[in-house]
Formats: sequence, C-alpha cells, structure tokens
Amino acid sequence: MSKASKLRALLQQGGPVVTAGAHDAISAKLVEVTGFDAVWVSSFGLSAAQKSMPDANVLTMTESLEAAKNINAAVTIPVIADCDNGYGNALNVMRTAQEFAAAGIAGISIEDATFPKRCSLYGGKHDLVSTEEMAGRLRAAKEATREHPDFLLIARTEALIAGLGLEEALHRADAYAAAGADALLIHSKSKSAEEVLAFTRRWKGGKPLVVVPTMFPNASVEQLHAAGFSIIIFANQALRAAVTAMRNQLSKLRQEGRAEVINGSIAPLPEIYDLVGVPEMQRREESFLPPEKTPTTSAVILAAGFEPELLPLTEKAPKTMLEIKGKTILDRQLHLLRSVQVPDIAVVRGYQSGAVNPPSVTFFENKNYESTGIAASLLASEPHWKERTLVLYGDILFDRAILERLLTAPEADLLLVMDRSWGDRPAETPVPPGTELVLTEEGAEKGVRFLSSEKPLKIRQIGQKIPAAQASGEFIGLARFSHQGLQWLKSAAAAAGPKADLADLLTGVIQAGHPVHALEIYKGWLEVDTVEDYRKAWAKL
Repeated sequence: MSKASKLRALLQQGGPVVTAGAHDAISAKLVEVTGFDAVWVSSFGLSAAQKSMPDANVLTMTESLEAAKNINAAVTIPVIADCDNGYGNALNVMRTAQEFAAAGIAGISIEDATFPKRCSLYGGKHDLVSTEEMAGRLRAAKEATREHPDFLLIARTEALIAGLGLEEALHRADAYAAAGADALLIHSKSKSAEEVLAFTRRWKGGKPLVVVPTMFPNASVEQLHAAGFSIIIFANQALRAAVTAMRNQLSKLRQEGRAEVINGSIAPLPEIYDLVGVPEMQRREESFLPPEKTPTTSAVILAAGFEPELLPLTEKAPKTMLEIKGKTILDRQLHLLRSVQVPDIAVVRGYQSGAVNPPSVTFFENKNYESTGIAASLLASEPHWKERTLVLYGDILFDRAILERLLTAPEADLLLVMDRSWGDRPAETPVPPGTELVLTEEGAEKGVRFLSSEKPLKIRQIGQKIPAAQASGEFIGLARFSHQGLQWLKSAAAAAGPKADLADLLTGVIQAGHPVHALEIYKGWLEVDTVEDYRKAWAKL
C-alpha cells in the first residue's frame, strides 16, 4: 500500500490523524517512533533547519522536494508536505504537485497566499490571491496528479490570518472544495481556538478539515477532533524543542569543557545507531555481503633495546621515544602505519618500558632485553602475528612510499626492504657497527641504475660479515613476514641462542633451504643509532 493510500485509510477510519512536524530525516524518525500517525514537512521548519532563514519562500521547490524525499525515506508512515503557495502560478503548482506525488509523498498543502509568501505567524500585512486564482491552482494540481488518485491535496486558506473574517474563510473553503481539494486547512493565529471552532460549526462542505494549533496550544487533540477536525498538525514543536535542548546542553558543554557534564542529558550513541538503522545495515551486510575477513596484516615494532651511544638522550626513555620536531620516532611510525590502513600495531618494550605508552597499541615485554637480542623481542610478540606481519625496528624513519611498496609487493614469506644505495658509498668509508648487509643472488650491481626492481630478489646471505664491496644493499629494519615465514624464524631461533638478532634467524632460514627475498628501494629512510644520526634526522625532517 502506498503512503497516500495509508493516509486515505487513516482518514476513513474516522479517528484523528495526529501529525507532527519534522525538519530533517532524524526528527521524522522520532515523529514515527513516538507514535504519531503522519509527518508534516513544514516550510517553517525546513527554512530554519536547512538555511537558518525566515519562512518566506526562501527555499526553492526542488530544495523542499529533496528534503521531503529524505524525510519520506526515513519513515514508514505517511508524509504531508507544506508546499506554501505552490511556488508560483497554476503552472508552477502543476509541476510541484506532480513532483511530490511521483516522489511518494502522501499529500501536499497549497495555500492562497501570494508569491512570495510570508509565514502566517509573522506580523505585518498578509496578501492573498483571489479565490478564482487559488481555485485554478487546485484544479491544476488535481490535473497533474491524475495518475496518483490517492494523493491528498489540502487547500489551506489564510483568510482568518489576513483578517478577512469567518464569512470569507467559509466562502473560500467552499470554492476550494468545489475545485477539487481533498481537505481544507483552516489557519488562525488567534490565541484561542474559538476562531477555528466557529468555522467548524458553520462548515457544511463535507471535506475533512485540518488544523495547526500552534497559537492556541491549550486546545487538545480530543477537543479539536470532536469539533470536526480530521487532521491535527503539531507543526513546529519538534524544531523548537530541539533548539531549547541544544542550546542548554551546548551552553553547559562550553562552560564546563567536559562532555561528561551532559552525558546524562543527551541520547546515548546506541540510541542514535538504532534510529538511523545500524542494526538493519548489519543484518543486510550479513545477508548480502561476503563474510568480512579479519584484518590479516598487523605490525610489530621492536623497541626493547638500550644503546649507550645515545646517552644522555636516552637516559630516561628508549631511542624510539626521541623527539624530532615535536613528534617521537615511535609517533611517526604509528602515524605512517595507520595512514596505510594498518591499525593493528604492537610494540615490544624493554628498556624504560614505562616511558613507552602510546594509545591504541598492544604492548609486549622483553624483560631480558639486556641479555637477549632482537630475535627474543620478535618471539615475544608471537600472539600478535597474523597472516602478514610487518616488522619494524623502533629506531628507523622512512617515507610512506616505502611502506606502500612493501604492502603491495608480490607475495613472499620473508620480504626485507633493502636499500641499494649502499653501493654509492665510497669504498674507504667505514661500515657503521651493527649494519646488516644483504647479498642477493644477483650480487652487487655496479654502475648507475635509476629504477628499483619491482620483483623481489632472492637473498643469498644477510648479516654483518658480508664484505661491504660485495653487498647488494643494506637491510633497513623494515620487513613483511607471512605466517609461514614467521614459523621458519621461530624454528631457527631454537638453534640461534638468546643473543641472536634478526639476521641470525634469517641466516638459519636460508640454511634450512627456505627462500628469503629483498624488496629494493633507493634511499628515503634513516636509522637513528648515534647522536650524529639524531642531528641528521632533525635536519632532514
């Protein structure tokens, strides 16, 4: 059944159709859930809520139609739209009626005010079109909606508002009913209901009557219905209630500066979720979308160690917490990981662990950091291993592009990021302590090459014992491991001893016959091992 048919059925049942105004989709939803029979889309409410402007034909027909569509889509009960004067002459009214009917709106109200109108409740003079012109608007609207026979056309007369008296209101109502109006809205700004009640006592037209008791709030639904009104519209109370509630709570929030002070006076989030249909969305997701996979990529940052070379900078915190231009190394790593949609991050702490406490991170402890190597820290993070796990040293800075390449590189069980700019170093340059060099099966490439290989290169050897001149590149401390690759590393750790570093484990994997690969990059990163490295980081970032 269409909503127009529902509205007709409500009228035929004889009881009052109690209607409340809405100014947006969520207020319409509240109208429905609180038990009203229909929604009134008032031009007063839309002008205020959508534009914060007076009710004076400031909204175009298409703007009002779009708002009515959104409201109509949010509810299952009928929606009646306040279309002012139809946005022009009879030809404009034809299009208005046709568009609203086609959009599934149950009915519209057209008034006999001139174009542009001013709100009935504002002071000043209110001009009306002639009875004949208004009758022409109504005939045009009925002609335009012949394909929607249940669409309800409400003719609204402003005769009482304009001070033209009861006789003129009755005369106009008779003419509008004869022109095809399905119902008559008798509007008044009197502070007493007596003016509209006097109309009902004289009305013999047989069409349903509509009333908006804004200015005479003492009149009850029961009283108005008993007097002969079939549709009672509380047009703007929801908007006014919202303004009062928002002003009060926002004032408290601004004064106190804590959301807690108003939590007991505002809707809890689950109530909003219910109103906007989150449970239904979740049901549809379960019915129509493929099962959502648990995030398969996690990240582990190894930051347990202590390096005396950076004292006194690291006296109270590990080097991952060194600040560079307002952000720590760890903060920068976390930001980059989250920016590429890897929010599932763990940090392995050891030295000065209490100083490492960023939010939304899982922590693992390597309490034996002084007597163990990096391999022990990696093994401590095993509960955080996923199908793919990014492993980072806690002292490296790198470009986001490197991380993006690592995430999108072809699958490999153990994939290390290798900087091939190592080959640019002068032969006489000393190798810094702890440098982990890589030798691929392709060997060290001589000469200038401007593009890195997109295909991972198989690693023959990794560690600190590779002659510098033979190395293909340097492992930067960033890698991507599959679940299988991590199991190989775990097996290698059993024979490597407690002091093993990551290169020792990778060497054991290679010796066991399993493949380890390198992803080539060219610069774009920095390791902070010394005070000089720290100065370089400040200069480059």
